[in-house]
Amino acid sequence: MILLPSVTIVVLNYNGLALLKVYLPTLLLHSKGYPIIVVDNASTDGSVAYIQHHFPTVTCIVHKGNYGVAKGYNLALQQIQATYYLLLNNDLLVTAGWLESLLDLMEGDPSIACCQPKILSLKQPDQFDYAGAAGGYIDSYGYPFCRGRIFNRIEQDQGQYNDTRAVFWASGACLLVRATVFHSLGGFDELFFAHFEEIDLCWRAQLAGWKVYYCGSSKVYHLGGATLSYRSPKKTHLNFRNRLLMLYKHHRNDLVFILTNLGLDFLAIFWMGALGKFAHSWAILKAQVDFFRLKKKCVANPTPYLPNRYKGSILMDYLLKKKQYFSELRSDRFR
Repeated sequence: MILLPSVTIVVLNYNGLALLKVYLPTLLLHSKGYPIIVVDNASTDGSVAYIQHHFPTVTCIVHKGNYGVAKGYNLALQQIQATYYLLLNNDLLVTAGWLESLLDLMEGDPSIACCQPKILSLKQPDQFDYAGAAGGYIDSYGYPFCRGRIFNRIEQDQGQYNDTRAVFWASGACLLVRATVFHSLGGFDELFFAHFEEIDLCWRAQLAGWKVYYCGSSKVYHLGGATLSYRSPKKTHLNFRNRLLMLYKHHRNDLVFILTNLGLDFLAIFWMGALGKFAHSWAILKAQVDFFRLKKKCVANPTPYLPNRYKGSILMDYLLKKKQYFSELRSDRFR
């Protein structure tokens, strides 16, 4: 075991040398006193050698292969003893006081399992970021969305989400999580490889009686799409496959629910085709095939209707009712 202070910052990296050169110095500047560990998924671009030469205070844990987000973190965190883990993407620009605000929130309420900061776009700093924005929610059909981002509609940050509040899921791009909770839940589901692993973890945490929070007084900027572009068919494949796997884990006894989601995803295949995005259509079809191949490996975890889920269809509200901003959603549909 590596004995470390109460909070350890853990950055996952795969061939991210260019990103580390830009964002690691700022992370060190605004995280003085906190140990930083870079977990490397067998990069071939010289990331580890660069860190060891230029940032000797940063520890490296080097994996033998590219284990993705879920297994990459799981293996590394088994070696780290700390009260909290701050899981961080390698393309995040942190700001002064970012970690202290998150830690104050967690220390002030021992019932909170994990939390995220306000995540803004590095490319458009006055707008929220796609990955997490101001805290995540999920609708009755298992579609995730955020305050500040519903599907591809991104809001400007005008201080409307400077609050601190419970949410359904917190973004894995910047996630402060209690080590005891992470390990008691068995960590991330390695079946996911990458994408949706943090939503599933937050879901399981709430089933175990914990709360998930958003902290608006902490702010970071996310480049986004550094490992996989938001327009990548591979990203589409992982998102659709893992959403189905997650829903099957928590609703496997509800056949109508599962069939409805398969049908909605099948419509997405035709929708992408109609837009001329044939590679994405194929990615969704492959996701469905992979879902049936992998679903037998899912650990059943039937779930009640948890707090902070949206009672309704965000898809229908967005497409048919033209509700494209969080403020337009009915507050009484969150429970």
